[in-house]
Amino acid sequence: QVQLVESGGGLVQAGGSLRLSCAASGLTLRNYVMAWFRRAPGKERDFVAAVRWYVGSANYSDSVKGRFSISKDYAKNTVNLQMNSLKPDDTAVYYCAARPISATQYDYWGPGTQVTVSS
Repeated sequence: QVQLVESGGGLVQAGGSLRLSCAASGLTLRNYVMAWFRRAPGKERDFVAAVRWYVGSANYSDSVKGRFSISKDYAKNTVNLQMNSLKPDDTAVYYCAARPISATQYDYWGPGTQVTVSS
């Protein structure tokens, strides 16, 4: 059974940094595309970043490109999201998601972790 659990959320001032982690169980990371999504208050869930094999194979939404970095830690079976230069607009619940490399939709989701950026 696949299980994803996020951690690392919290309250940070604008310009600060946070590192989110997603602990994955029941799957082998190298066989899955791992991603982060977020849902801001009153808005729909949006794509943030995804990684297939390694940092070089990642892609990002325009709103976080250059500030966020997604990576896989194969030794720990986790996926990390390093978030720098945070802005109040980054305030949201952040969700970890997984899909098999051959699939087109994300079938597995974590419960989410809250990130709040104060101005």
